[in-house]
Amino acid sequence: MQQDESKTGEGVLFVGIDLGTSSSAISAGNGELKWVESYVGWPKDFIAAKVVGKPVLFGMDALKNRLSLDLYRPLEKGFLKEGTSKDEEAVRELIHHLVKLVKPLKGQKIHAVVGVPAESFKVNKLAIRKAVSGYAHSLMVVSEPFAVAYGLNLLNNAMVIDIGAGTVDFCIMHGTIPSEDDQSTILNAGDYIDQQLYNFLVEKHPDSTFNMNMVKMFKEHHGFVGDSGDAVKVEIPVKGKPVVHDITAEVKRACESILPAIMETITEMIAKFDPEYQAGIRDNIVLAGGGSLIKGIRDYIETTLRNEYGSCSVRAVDDPLFAGAKGALALAEDMPIGYWDQM
Repeated sequence: MQQDESKTGEGVLFVGIDLGTSSSAISAGNGELKWVESYVGWPKDFIAAKVVGKPVLFGMDALKNRLSLDLYRPLEKGFLKEGTSKDEEAVRELIHHLVKLVKPLKGQKIHAVVGVPAESFKVNKLAIRKAVSGYAHSLMVVSEPFAVAYGLNLLNNAMVIDIGAGTVDFCIMHGTIPSEDDQSTILNAGDYIDQQLYNFLVEKHPDSTFNMNMVKMFKEHHGFVGDSGDAVKVEIPVKGKPVVHDITAEVKRACESILPAIMETITEMIAKFDPEYQAGIRDNIVLAGGGSLIKGIRDYIETTLRNEYGSCSVRAVDDPLFAGAKGALALAEDMPIGYWDQM
């Protein structure tokens, strides 16, 4: 009955939200699909308010105007900082903004499945519920890799690895809702790569001027592991003058810095799983999240596992930006009534 109402555009609107450290996305039963960078900013003073012309800014709009704003990235490091009122308010505003973007009809009830970094799921589930409560009538909070797995129908004998900005989250699916024992998190993820690359560039080019946002863009456009075959050259100012820098070695070194922890976690999780099904897990590993776009990372993981354990298969999702939100929507539309938290 609930699904029929959502399809007619009346009564209930099901939404799936991927609330990420770097970007957040929403997929709605009315066909709307939107995303925004996970930044929220408020004007610092009345001059700033006059300049930006809005009471609160989101995403790239907030980032571009950051000098005029008190800027927040509320899920930094993969979890909501409880007790920090502005971070909690930023999550509420971000959720509200996402819901407005999908244009619910007046009076529609919002039933939302929210995917969050696994560390947030374990530590901040109640805080996330509180943040969403003002904008949803029913709610379920799940880990991001579980949402991805559900959307891809990877419900049995599979492992999803969500390589995000704040965390890398791992989830083994074995025909049931995964427990905490079926999931794991490491903190060396996209933001860690950015910091490493920044440090390497400061060390090699001390006279050059750049910031973390520039370094993040270098990684997103040129990140690779292994042998890319192409030199990475970017313009960085030196005493105000644009100068071309070859940063190939630094990009490679920074991107590869997260690989040891990823490989260790994969092998540990598979090793403690039922031995009868370990081969099936190795043959069905899926990469998601923005980090899955790093050139060569899929081949590296698959080759390393194959050299150590024999047969294995690793693939990446086709749409890392929306895979979590689409999976959360599919879960929302299939969810039996008894599983919802009534807000």
